[in-house]
Parts: sequence; structure tokens; C-alpha cells
Amino acid sequence: MLNTGEEKPLIGKRIGILGKGGSGKSTVAVLLTKALRDLGYHVCLLDADSTNVGLARALGFEQSPKTLLEYFGGMVFSGGSVTCPVDDPTPLPGADIYLDKIPPQFFVKKDEITLLTAGKIGELGPGAGCDGPVAKIARDFQILNEGEPVVTLVDFKAGFEDTARGAITNLDWAIVVVDPTLAAIQMASDMCDMVARLKAMELPATMHLESPELVALANRIFIEARINGVLSVLNKVQNIEIENYLRKELSARSIEPIGAIYEDPSMSITWLKGEPLAGREAEQEAQKIAKALETSEALVNEVEV
Repeated sequence: MLNTGEEKPLIGKRIGILGKGGSGKSTVAVLLTKALRDLGYHVCLLDADSTNVGLARALGFEQSPKTLLEYFGGMVFSGGSVTCPVDDPTPLPGADIYLDKIPPQFFVKKDEITLLTAGKIGELGPGAGCDGPVAKIARDFQILNEGEPVVTLVDFKAGFEDTARGAITNLDWAIVVVDPTLAAIQMASDMCDMVARLKAMELPATMHLESPELVALANRIFIEARINGVLSVLNKVQNIEIENYLRKELSARSIEPIGAIYEDPSMSITWLKGEPLAGREAEQEAQKIAKALETSEALVNEVEV
């Protein structure tokens, strides 16, 4: 049964899962979704990866829902209404919405977990290769609280592109998944730098925008960015030596991981077979990560009070 008490600090929050390709961010997204559900939240997971597939089956759903890209009218590049946030920073109309207002074909729901899909470019045909509109949905879409402790997770596509597009401006937290690679460590560092610049109210690049109104809007979105900070999760860790090395390298960049998920070949097999993701040790660690996330939010709330 869901706990609807006010002590649930993540109610109404948006948390992004980001990382380099192959870091395992979708694995972390699934594990964290289940862990937050077990802590008493109704978790809305938005699949905002425009190319990766398999998230629905990893969560135990038989099929994926129809995409929100279709719900909001399709890509502007194909004659639709959803624009790229770089070319047009205008907020997506109707993106703050109650779940019961969305037609049921656009989400799947079970056991207080709701999965929604922003869009997949592989099904859109030749010439529709820019996924900027998917990034706009990732930036703006949020399920409103329906009297339940709703928290929204956003599983972004691999890499830094959506961050540079400003998709993180509407997040409360960014979680960077760090696997044992130098590129992953660097991405975590770059993410911290980006958030620091947002907090310093650094303005975005707008030389390409001809309209003064759009320039002013882009500036306002970045100035009003709500993100609290960057957290990191170690993933695909093979042994304690690697874990310690990653922690040392991240600590040197003032980044302290909130959890470490060790490599589990059985989870790789479930992704290959399209089966529900499961791993006892990983799930236990995900519970610790979820509680650490609650603690981080609670500390921010104490400072603001």
C-alpha cells in the first residue's frame, strides 16, 4: 500500500538518469523505479531514450505504450507540432498533466509503476533522424500529483546531447551512471560543471534565434532551472579495487557516489532475452540508493526552510 504521508520527500520531483553509452543507465532506471515503488511512491518512468528499446519488458510489461510524441502531435520535421528545444524553447503545451487525462494507449501501469515512452526515431522513417522533439518531451513532461506520492524518473538517451539542449533544466536531480571507464568519469564531471553553470545563471547559446522573444524565453528557462544537483551511481563494478578507484577519481572531482551496483551476468541475460530485470544484490543496493536520494532531497528542503 502506498504511503501518502508528507514525510515522502520525493513527491512531485523529477529525477533524470543519464550516462554514456553502455554505462547501464536503463538498468539503474529499472532498479531505482522498483526501489522507489517499494518505498511507497507511485513511480512514473518516462523512457526518453530515442533509440534504445527493452525498458517495458525489463519492468515486466508485455509491450510498450504508444509514444507521447504521437500524443503531442508528432515531430515538427514531419509536419507535427513538437519542436526541438534548441530551435524553439517554447514549453510543450499540455505537458503537465494528470495521468487519468492521458488516453490509456499512451501508458502501461502495474503495481504503482507507470511507464511512458517519449518517442523512438527508428520507427519514423527516412529524414526523421533528429530527436530534438523527444528531448523537449523529456524536458517538459510531468505527471501531476493525483493525491498519491508521485515521483517521475526520466531515462535519457546515452551521452551529453540532451543535457546541452537544456533538457535537465526541469529536473530536481540528475543521476549520472558511471561504469568503469574514463569516459563515464568525465561525463559525471561535465554534468557537475553544467549544473554549476546553471546555478550560476549562465545564459544559453541563442545566436541562432532570430526572435528576441525566443531569446528571452530561452534565457528565462535556464535562469529558472530548478535542478538541485548531480548524484552518481557506480554500475558494472567488477570488484572492490575498481569500486575504490572509481570513488577516488570521482571524489577528486567533488563527486560522491550514492551507491555501487556490481556486475551481474544474469541481468545482462535478461536484457538479451527481453525478460523482467532481477538481481537480489543489485535490488538491495537500489534500495540504499533510493533512500540516499530521499536523504539528499530532505537535506535540500532543510536548507531552504
